[in-house]
Amino acid sequence: MKDKLTVKLLSALQVTGSEYEVHDTTVTGLYVRVTAAGAKSYVVRWSRARKKALGRVGVLTLDQARQQATKYLSEAREHGEPLAITQGRKGATLPSLRDFIDDTYMPWFKAHYKGDEKTLHTLDNNFVLIMAQRIDVITGRDLDQIRTGWMQGGNKASTVNRKMGSISGVFSRAVEWEYISVHPMAKVKQLKVDSMGLVRYLEDDENIRLRAAMDARQDEARDERDSANKWRTDRNQELYPDLRDLVFTDHLKPMVLVSLNTGMRRGELFDLKWSAVNFTTKTITAAGDTTKTNDTRHIPMNKEVVAVLEAWKKQAGKSRYVFPSQAGGRLEDVKAAWLKLLERAGIEAFRWHDMRHDFASRLVMAGVPLNTVRDLLGHSDIKMTLRYAHLAPGTKAAAVELI
Repeated sequence: MKDKLTVKLLSALQVTGSEYEVHDTTVTGLYVRVTAAGAKSYVVRWSRARKKALGRVGVLTLDQARQQATKYLSEAREHGEPLAITQGRKGATLPSLRDFIDDTYMPWFKAHYKGDEKTLHTLDNNFVLIMAQRIDVITGRDLDQIRTGWMQGGNKASTVNRKMGSISGVFSRAVEWEYISVHPMAKVKQLKVDSMGLVRYLEDDENIRLRAAMDARQDEARDERDSANKWRTDRNQELYPDLRDLVFTDHLKPMVLVSLNTGMRRGELFDLKWSAVNFTTKTITAAGDTTKTNDTRHIPMNKEVVAVLEAWKKQAGKSRYVFPSQAGGRLEDVKAAWLKLLERAGIEAFRWHDMRHDFASRLVMAGVPLNTVRDLLGHSDIKMTLRYAHLAPGTKAAAVELI
């Protein structure tokens, strides 16, 4: 929308849950962008596809924003683009890393990729030391010192590389959009990681203990419900549903069993809807907009998964999600229940994601070709699947017998 920007108007702009813009009628080309979360920034646009974030409302005054915008627009009319852009955006016109991330990078990231909240959390919690610096003065040495601190703090190489990857993406876009001319991480090499290292999967006795723990957890929930209903009966109060009439007392056991038998990622299970479960063809469709690689894949259901989901559907209510939250929407977390289950089962160092490794490991040990395992897991690169190759029965032994 268009309006004359005033201090009063800026303070009255509401958070709507969606990003919107208010264009100034005093300086054509200047506008305020309000993000879905309510962050307000001044932006100047001098052509259809060329714009520049000037700074945050409250940090930059309205008069300062108009002065900067007028300068940008005047130079754009005379030279085709503002001189600060032509000269690599040097000097005070460049944003801090904090402003660049909030005003420019994250809106772009959110439009192109999933996981924007996780990415922003990683950036916010690991790069505080350089957030206030102008984006053009941050050096590879600055980043290497931050990385050294993580390593001294006990971070694994793979964890360090993931963190550095998040900030590397920020600077890659800054180079592409001509905020800076040289990537500060150009000479900061990734740490070496053993990509063929230990794969954590369940030993046979651990699998038995995990299943027994799930059954014991359900028995305990039923006993507690019986006790609660007896108390309510004695007081002539309405009874809770009888859990002994249900196959599952809650979502945890069916989620674990589906995960163990399909190798689906946790986020894919959270996003799974009944419309993606086909009992006729015995397949689950993981839609591209819910997968890590953005590729749709079709996952066959074995007998246990079919039985689990058929039973779960009969008692799961009307939510479109297979494993909904208590409110019926998307489930967000199972960590607390999962950790308690592992403790009950006496299983250590086994993450939820390791059920995916367990699925792949059992397939390879059963002689399933690696390329088939790759398709079932939805790996974009066979190198990711090769970490399970050593589990193939007799592969290396058979190879050396050929010479």
